[in-house]
Amino acid sequence: MCERNVGLRSLLYALSAAPMSLTEISTQQLETHPELGWSPGQTDMATQRVNWLRSMGLIEKNGDKYQLTDDGRQFVSQAVEEWATTDGPTAGNTGSTAGTYETTIHARVVDPEFRATVLSRHDQTCPVSGVDHPSLLDVAHVLPWSDYPQYRADVTNVLPLSKTHHAAFDRGLFTIDQDYCLRVNPHV
Repeated sequence: MCERNVGLRSLLYALSAAPMSLTEISTQQLETHPELGWSPGQTDMATQRVNWLRSMGLIEKNGDKYQLTDDGRQFVSQAVEEWATTDGPTAGNTGSTAGTYETTIHARVVDPEFRATVLSRHDQTCPVSGVDHPSLLDVAHVLPWSDYPQYRADVTNVLPLSKTHHAAFDRGLFTIDQDYCLRVNPHV
């Protein structure tokens, strides 16, 4: 379903954060996937997607907003891991010479649709450094991936951080409190 239809997973991720109106859905789809080429303000294509997801039991209408069903939430929970590629970044080389060394990096690759949704929600910018080049941004989980599996697919639990700030965040050099204020570790 989602392989052939660009943006469906990003829509489900967005709906996991909060219910959305048809206009908000159309805007989310265009911001996340400008290549769709819809006319801003037109909701025809968004209506098609909503009806399709409703027919599958993944979303439901509540007033003028659409929200995930329990099956939709389960789908989103599984999608983050299921749709992540296994062709993640690698490092190191096999022929070590003077001044070089071999290293192994364990990196988690997230679903590209999840990443696109997170970057779109934050204007493609690291809120700490202002870095706005997508290849220099990571999707950082506030509540750690390994400790809180129930929040892996929660777009409100992730921030786009520059690679440097992501590493510093993961090492506890700073945190972000509930009021979205940056708190530097006093030992730094």
